[in-house]
Amino acid sequence: MTTKTVGLVGAGVIGSGWAVRVLARGYDVVAWDPADGAEGQLRGAIERAWPAATELGLFPGADPGRVRWADSPEELAEAAHFVQESAPEDEALKRSLLHRLDHVAPPHKVMASSSSGLLPTRLAGGLRHPERFLIGHPFNPVYLLPLVEVVAGEATSPAAVAAAVEHYDDLVMHPLVVRNEIEGYLSDRLQEALWREVLHLVNDGVATTAELDDAVVYGPGLRWAAMGTNLTFHLAGGDGGMRHMLHQFGPALKLPWTHLEAPELTDELVDSMASGTEAQAEGRTVAELERQRDQSLLGVMRALSGTGIGAGRLITERDARIQAANRAADDS
Repeated sequence: MTTKTVGLVGAGVIGSGWAVRVLARGYDVVAWDPADGAEGQLRGAIERAWPAATELGLFPGADPGRVRWADSPEELAEAAHFVQESAPEDEALKRSLLHRLDHVAPPHKVMASSSSGLLPTRLAGGLRHPERFLIGHPFNPVYLLPLVEVVAGEATSPAAVAAAVEHYDDLVMHPLVVRNEIEGYLSDRLQEALWREVLHLVNDGVATTAELDDAVVYGPGLRWAAMGTNLTFHLAGGDGGMRHMLHQFGPALKLPWTHLEAPELTDELVDSMASGTEAQAEGRTVAELERQRDQSLLGVMRALSGTGIGAGRLITERDARIQAANRAADDS
């Protein structure tokens, strides 16, 4: 049976999500985080997420206890086959950690950052081996959502990109190679546009946070799970496809419907956003909301598995890989 150890620097929401996905694959995790109580928080997060990971499907050897805590990032870098950094989104902090990892890890060992928007070229500045560094940007919850954006810097080697794609594919994810280095990458730039418009509509008193979430949940959100924006609009053009849709609805793009710049985050806007989402939570704790979110995601992905579309394709592939791995384990 193949054994692999993945090193995780940072054990917060993203780091713990990576831990669950790696453990569910049947691999080992070595983790490090300087925060007080970080090890206990990581193990607690793994325990909470394990039921959802189990429902998604476990590979042979999957065990939530296969986590070792390192005393330093240097110790982690020596022990791991692949290193994933998930520190807070602070460029100076990330660069400091990456330098410590780079000083110890062998040149062939790929190092990835979970950054959600920082440029890999800047993060790699001053590294001894910048050719082995890149971005591997996942989406929360990492143990369920399959997308990971792979972004190379100016010095990143094609071999490192290929190794990262192979690694994430082995975790049954969808590694999307971002061909051009750009702040925010692809998915977050799209989400940011919607988020800015939400802030404007709340700030202007047009709608509440609940109404705006309903506008997505009961409509386009359901379509996006299967086809995304572009293929959805292609269908909107009927037999003429996207070309007809743009000719028909294109003039509306000249109308002042949306804002590109975010409004100022005044105390009043922060209060409106916070009180709105607190009301939507209806007293549910974050842990309770996480469980509901996970069950919803599992339901949508499982529903798509029979169509071969989007995340449903990966659900089917994951099931097949687990069955093959179980057969191989039984034969060994």
